[in-house]
Amino acid sequence: MSRFIDISMPLENDVQSDPDIARPRIEYLGHQETIPRIQSFFPQLKAEDLPDAAGWAVERVTLTTHNGTHLDAPYHFHPTMNHASGQPERAWTIDEVPLEWCFARGVKLDFRHFPDGYVTTAADVEAELKRINHTLAPNDIVVVNTRAGERYGHADYINAGCGMGRESTLYLLERGVRLTGTDAWSWDAPFLYTKEKVAQTGDNSLIWEGHKAGRDIGYCHLEKLHNLEALPPHGFIISCFPVKVRAASAGWTRAVAILDAPPGLLP
Repeated sequence: MSRFIDISMPLENDVQSDPDIARPRIEYLGHQETIPRIQSFFPQLKAEDLPDAAGWAVERVTLTTHNGTHLDAPYHFHPTMNHASGQPERAWTIDEVPLEWCFARGVKLDFRHFPDGYVTTAADVEAELKRINHTLAPNDIVVVNTRAGERYGHADYINAGCGMGRESTLYLLERGVRLTGTDAWSWDAPFLYTKEKVAQTGDNSLIWEGHKAGRDIGYCHLEKLHNLEALPPHGFIISCFPVKVRAASAGWTRAVAILDAPPGLLP
């Protein structure tokens, strides 16, 4: 029997999962508060006419498409993609991302030992693949377990974890990977550390270098994954279909890992 592991974080008010300017806002309307809504459809209705005088529960939510566990589309990274082919094209929005990318074999890289703000290299990825005895195949979904995963629910979550740099991202993309993910706030290193490096070096190309690899080769990545420490290095499937937001840069997803999947589940 297959086992399902939830690798998504919840949307909630009281956890600093985003900077203050971008945090989600959820207003909870309980069963008593919504009775006037029902009465707008049935004006003669009294509360006591309903079972237990209870209406319905509803939530009013203010979000960006990058709140909670979500899938970034190539359009988020840059207006165009696939420059490496010599024929740049308009970057895909989330409603254009191939669904085949979103249901595939998963691979986990364990980078929890790297310090906050560290930017991974191709050599780091290669060494980890060797350690877990895995050869990348086209369309593998590669997720990165950083220290940020254990900091979810704490004030330092946004600045926790290592980041995937341009070099390490291209290492994956050049081998046919088209969807990746991280349990950190961003695929790149936290801005706190990037800001310091840019100030020291004057090199603005360090800003969002992992994301901007999508300019060279179009790809998607998941951000704010959760519970990756519960996954083995490989031997599982990831399902992460995004909500279909027209012409958007990202879509929310209930990302799930499927272990012990029956043969033939994937083509």
